[in-house]
This record gives sequence, structure tokens and C-alpha cells, in this order.
Amino acid sequence: MYVPAAFREDDREELLAFMRGNAFAVVVSVGEAGPVATHLPLTVHEVGDEVYLRGHFAKANPQWRGVEDGEVLVVFTGPHAYVSPPHYAAAESVPTWNYIAVHAYGRARTVHDPGANEELLRELVAQHEHEYWSRWQGLSARYREGMLRGVVGLEVRVTRLEGKAKLSQNKTVAERRRIAAALARSEDPAARATGAEMLRRTPAPEEAPATSGVEE
Repeated sequence: MYVPAAFREDDREELLAFMRGNAFAVVVSVGEAGPVATHLPLTVHEVGDEVYLRGHFAKANPQWRGVEDGEVLVVFTGPHAYVSPPHYAAAESVPTWNYIAVHAYGRARTVHDPGANEELLRELVAQHEHEYWSRWQGLSARYREGMLRGVVGLEVRVTRLEGKAKLSQNKTVAERRRIAAALARSEDPAARATGAEMLRRTPAPEEAPATSGVEE
């Protein structure tokens, strides 16, 4: 991922919190026919200094068959918004897009044991609707076993994280606050969330302004 210095996010806790908060990710691997991707809900786990991502493929999805053969990329994206040039002080300005993204690179392994896959399912349920677990356990064994036979578990051991928070950090504090305020008034929830994140990261007005530059 192309990450100019002004937009680089290296704080591990920030990255992991973002991944957990935007856990519907894209798992990308390279198969015999080229790149292939699947959109999956994942859970994020810290084990000592290591990070693991867990979820499952539908067994009918062929991506799982080659996912262990090389490095995988898992893309997490969050709020994003169009930024109009009138918000900038300079008349010669162009539109841009503000957003946050995290790329996690790692090695994958597939999980085929039904008991282990049920544990992966329990983790997802605990993250999104923990009350459902008792209902799942109340379903017939035949139904649950059939559902578990229809999935292949996935675990990715993360070897590298890249974070990008492109939130107009290369603009002045006044411009950043003006953009954030405009986004906060938007009817688009994603734009409002982007504005809120900009405000969280924008320094106090009395601090020195950033240097303007190209936004990509």
C-alpha cells in the first residue's frame, strides 16, 4: 500500500482497534488463475507478540484450497468521505478522498476439524451476537454438524501490518477542522464518522500547521 509519511499509522494498538472495529475484511491470495479475494467477517487475536485473524470460508469457495501456498493480504477498511476543494485555503486545489485502511500480511492455514471450526464460529458469535450461542447449541446435532461440514476454517498469522489514515494531515489545522466540521454535517454516516476521526486526530489550533502537499 502506498503510504506517504503524513498518513502513516504505526501505532499497534490503533491498528488492532481499527481492525476489530471494522472486522468485515477482504482476504486476498494468489491462485493458479491469478489473484482471488473473499469478503469475510474475522476475529482479531493477540497471542503474546503475535496477531492472528480467524474466520471461515464456505467449503464451496475454491479460494481455501490454495490459500496456504503463499502470503495472503487481508484488507480492513473503515469510514471514508469525499473532500471538496472549497474547504482549502488555496484557490488552486483539487478534490480528494479521506479514508482509513489497514493491510495485514501473513501466512494462512486452513482448519477442517469440526470441533475447531465450531470454536471459530463461537468467536464470531461472541463478537457480533453473543446471545445467539445458546440458540445455536439448542439446534439439532444433525443440523449443526451439517453446517460445520459446509465450512473450512481460516487462521492467518500476521507477519506485517500497514496502516494508512489519510485525514488531511498535510493541510493546516484550520483547514482540517473546517473539513471535519463539513463532514460532520453530512447526511452520509460514513462521512460523519470520517469527520469525527479527523477531529480526534487534529491538534489544537495553536499548534503549528502542517505543510501542504500532494494527497494520494
